Amino acid sequence: MGEKRTSVFENSLIWFGAAVSIAEIITGTYFAPLGFSKGLLAVVIGHIIGCTMLFFAGMIGGKTRKSSMENVKISFGQKGCLLFAVLNVIQLIGWTAIMIFDGALAANGIFNIGNWIWCIVIGALIILWIVVGVENLGKINTVAMAALFILTIVLSFVIFGNTSNSAVVTEGMTFGAAVELSVAMPLSWLPLISDYTREAKEPVKATFASTITYGIISCWMYVIGMGAAIFTGESDIAQIMLKAGLGIAGLVIVVFSTVTTTFLDAWSAGISSESISQKLNSKTVAIVTTVIGIFGAIFLPLTDITEFLYFIGSVFAPMIAIQIADFFILKKDYNEKSVNTQNIIIWIIGFITYRILMKYDFILGNTLLDMVITIAICVIVNTIKKHTVKQ
Repeated sequence: MGEKRTSVFENSLIWFGAAVSIAEIITGTYFAPLGFSKGLLAVVIGHIIGCTMLFFAGMIGGKTRKSSMENVKISFGQKGCLLFAVLNVIQLIGWTAIMIFDGALAANGIFNIGNWIWCIVIGALIILWIVVGVENLGKINTVAMAALFILTIVLSFVIFGNTSNSAVVTEGMTFGAAVELSVAMPLSWLPLISDYTREAKEPVKATFASTITYGIISCWMYVIGMGAAIFTGESDIAQIMLKAGLGIAGLVIVVFSTVTTTFLDAWSAGISSESISQKLNSKTVAIVTTVIGIFGAIFLPLTDITEFLYFIGSVFAPMIAIQIADFFILKKDYNEKSVNTQNIIIWIIGFITYRILMKYDFILGNTLLDMVITIAICVIVNTIKKHTVKQ
């Protein structure tokens, strides 16, 4: 990697951009059945769980100076990493398509020129961000984030300034399911955060600032969506902006929030691809990911992402649990093995456990429980192995 390092402030801006997202606002609307107080509690608890895991994932990258997928090799070996690199690229292509789809739908609701045209416009801006590169985005991001910050505050005032017409909600959602949906969004960033913290001048401070920034702003986005559904009776964010008379300002929020978030997905797809093959160029793959995302957004039905979020959780929650156990508890060195079969088996157990736990309603969701079980299995297996070797 180059010598140029990102500052704590630049890392914070990157993760502010990741959190200001139409997808997060839309997900927040699902919380309306709980009512505002219980919904807010579910959002906060879920983000504390998800962002704690996000912090540990970012710390690994900050300490090793390696990308997220390179760090996976510590626990799963050189060849074992390929499975997660491929799964990560697939989920990032999926996210790119979903984000462009959501952004285009909302933008077209404000300024109707056709969904497919907005898909192309947003995709072109994402490609521009990629060409500029993460190391050189400091000033551009500062301007974009300042504009988004102001406009999001305006949107918040519009929604919460008119609480007289509280909508009556009849459809049910359990508290545990809401917590799980809140955990899901920060969890989806676990395989990406090291791609950015590895570039930081001060990795510990940058990881902490990134996690706190993302956690607070992501909660804010969820609450905007939930508040919109409860207090205005409207879950279509474009309609809320139009009713508020935001017009062009609303359009700016939609387009730039989509670009700044989706850029991270496409960029990390490029970085992850280098773990699959060194012949691949990360910037080229990021651009190709965006182009595929544009086509996906135009031609695929991408309205409900809850199952997609749960799939990400079942794949990456046990993966990062094993990494946390290996790096922070067992203090493992860099593993050059082609495949760490032991950890692959533990991951499969963690994956299956997650899918089984989804059938039950736990008050704190099932991600935390799955990760605790996976970490425990990892530590127990390694302890038994160590005692067996000594004998």
